[in-house]
Amino acid sequence: MNQTAAEAMNDALKEIHEFLPCRTPVQWIENALANQDVMLIDHAHCEKKAASTALSLIYRYVDNTDLLNKMSRLAREELRHFEQVLAIMKKRGVIYSHLSPARYAAGLREAVRKDDPGRLVDVLIVGAIIEARSCERFAALAPHLDDKLAEFYNSLLKSEARHYQDYLVLAQRANGGPVQDRVAEFMAIEQKLIEEPDTEFRFHSGPLAY
Repeated sequence: MNQTAAEAMNDALKEIHEFLPCRTPVQWIENALANQDVMLIDHAHCEKKAASTALSLIYRYVDNTDLLNKMSRLAREELRHFEQVLAIMKKRGVIYSHLSPARYAAGLREAVRKDDPGRLVDVLIVGAIIEARSCERFAALAPHLDDKLAEFYNSLLKSEARHYQDYLVLAQRANGGPVQDRVAEFMAIEQKLIEEPDTEFRFHSGPLAY
């Protein structure tokens, strides 16, 4: 990575760290390093779910041209990431299998309003938070991984950073103005989900309870 690209990445990470309510706990990083097969399997599931979320928005909001264009591109990128994770798993002999979902996404979506336009605003905010947290975790993990996996996770940072920004811009447009107050409500939920102990390790879980 040249200096200009490195500086741009550092700026993007600084913005994400300022956006999120907390950093990933050190214990979660230790859990990830001890459960790398599960980490990769769940990462693949996360990429697939991200693509599915984007596609569901395309189907539901057919009159929102800006959303359609951004979500179409995002879905393609997430599916490409899904394919890349599967390829890495294949090389490492990791079998792609079903995993029970983390409580993270469901915990955030519990607070989503039922009716539009509030529903769309909230879904987009949740999408922004999930993408930003993914980016933060890629950056937190990369220094501790083998060279190949670290290179891959670093390569994801740029697109994930752009995804979270796209979601936020769309949320502001859907709301017809700033969404800081609503973001703050979801951030309070997110911080608890990230910091409180979990019984199973997942890419978006809290640290394992012992």
